[in-house]
Amino acid sequence: MSGQTEPLQSPSLNEQPAAEQILSKVFGYPDFRGRQREIIEAVCSGNNALVLMPTGGGKSLCYQIPALVRPGTAIVVSPLIALMRDQVDSLRQNGVSAAVLNSSLDPATRRQTEDALAAGILDLLYIAPERLLRESTLALLERTRLALFAIDEAHCVSQWGHDFRPEYLKLDTLRQRFPDVPRIALTATADERTRTEIMRCLLPDGGQTFIDSFDRPNIRYRVGLKRNARQQLLSFIRAEHLGHSGIVYCFSRKRAEETAAWLSKQGIDALPYHAGLDTEIRQHHQDRFINDEAVVICATIAFGMGIDKPDVRFVAHLDLPASIESYYQETGRAGRDGLPADAWMVYGLSDLMQIRQLRTRSGTSAAQMQLDRERLEALLAYCEHPGCRRPPLLSYFGEQHPGNCGHCDNCLDPPETWDGTEAARMALSCVYRSGQRFGAAHIVDILLGNATDKVIRQGHDNLSTFGIGSELDRKRWHSVIRQLLAMGHLMPDPEGHGGLVLGDQCRELLRGERSVTLRQDVTPTSRKGPVKRAEKNQTFQAPDDSPAWQKLRQWRMELAREREVPPYVIFHDATLAEVLARRPANLEELGEISGVGRHKLTHYGQSLLEVLASLDE
Repeated sequence: MSGQTEPLQSPSLNEQPAAEQILSKVFGYPDFRGRQREIIEAVCSGNNALVLMPTGGGKSLCYQIPALVRPGTAIVVSPLIALMRDQVDSLRQNGVSAAVLNSSLDPATRRQTEDALAAGILDLLYIAPERLLRESTLALLERTRLALFAIDEAHCVSQWGHDFRPEYLKLDTLRQRFPDVPRIALTATADERTRTEIMRCLLPDGGQTFIDSFDRPNIRYRVGLKRNARQQLLSFIRAEHLGHSGIVYCFSRKRAEETAAWLSKQGIDALPYHAGLDTEIRQHHQDRFINDEAVVICATIAFGMGIDKPDVRFVAHLDLPASIESYYQETGRAGRDGLPADAWMVYGLSDLMQIRQLRTRSGTSAAQMQLDRERLEALLAYCEHPGCRRPPLLSYFGEQHPGNCGHCDNCLDPPETWDGTEAARMALSCVYRSGQRFGAAHIVDILLGNATDKVIRQGHDNLSTFGIGSELDRKRWHSVIRQLLAMGHLMPDPEGHGGLVLGDQCRELLRGERSVTLRQDVTPTSRKGPVKRAEKNQTFQAPDDSPAWQKLRQWRMELAREREVPPYVIFHDATLAEVLARRPANLEELGEISGVGRHKLTHYGQSLLEVLASLDE
């Protein structure tokens, strides 16, 4: 495994360090963020905690610092090998004694890790839930002094969540076998139902709940309609993110592969990633993405969870995600370093029909189908919302936002709206009179008065709604139908045949008791100049075109390859940007920069100062 150049030994602190001391000296950060201090104090005091914090919000420090404050070894339960490897690499570069115990280890390394655990020289041990629950592992832990249990990706315990893992249901064994060891459960996405499941299954003996703001002010959200999705994506990348790392999410494996191949032909370093690829190819593509600085991954949802790469500058969706929860988690992989990032998405009516038909055929329970429908409707409402993106996005997680963020597509370029009441009533009436069996294209043909073979064959040229919508064009009618679906006035055929049926909410509209306002369709455009940054979270923007910036990145890349770790494990982009802006003249000044802990200062400080000095030559 990479990152094993550092010895397995604890930091040389002569007495129990305060959390603030560890934050500064080990991790190089001057201040706690959000609710970190409260959480760390609670866990250090031996209390259980449920932590909901957005991706990039600093969840890891909430258990890593208590692991260094409390005596013994912290056991971190994680579902993904990639996440474990990433975290351990980063910790070791900060001088922390950390290791993993999972199926990727050879027998000799596994024995070495178990011996280190037994000897009490590990501060943190990352372990998969399956291995943790083995009797031999539990017996080993019973002979070990334990600081705490951290259960990462805690939403995996909920069967109502977006990433259920049945092995998480057995983690109550930790409470039963180790009643005096505090547990901290952490997740970046969980609605109220999932939070209840986490508490019931992982913290049934109680614990404090800490919910930090889910707002990511450095991310610019943009949503638009598909016209030519791949060309739209290429224009976006070329205009704003050439030379940047990014993730493009696709609905299917085939689409992910085709998109990667097409982007490659256009000169973008793009690779596919999905569960159907050969294991070695998939791992190679993931390693390229993590270790290089300008790779675009085209992936299904199989990619991303547990990837701790902080310098992902954009996340794009070529197809509609399954839920607002999935969308939030996936877009949250952009800009984890706090620097500007984009969440860009295009979607269409076909995406909606495809998702709902797939779920109809999946054989899930009626309760789960209802929950899936509610989640998809929440996402559609977000997509079609004419105002600031943040209120509908954050309200899903129980957080209020005043709007007018000044940093999303609708705030920067407000969409036009129109009174769509009469058009909506025409469309609903047409769906009803044609028998609630036909798709959008056929309904639009009837409304426009197009006497196609199918319209004539079905006798729909004799309907009272035939030709009543000729004042609108085909694109506008598809927009009306799509927005009616988003509002719940229309629903896809529950039998999964692709037809449209009336939703329960349409009655008042049909009776003329309510009106609807619809938005004019727009396509996502490229921004003019750099994204404005949220001042409270950002101080410096990476100066991508600067030769000095490129020289610093090259120095970091060479060091990372020598150490066999990703570049961001050496220093984040945000740290290098601050170094370049402040130009420290000595180690003392360098040590004052966020992200430069004492271990990195000792090992990399002089070399970094020499690179800075050479910039002026």
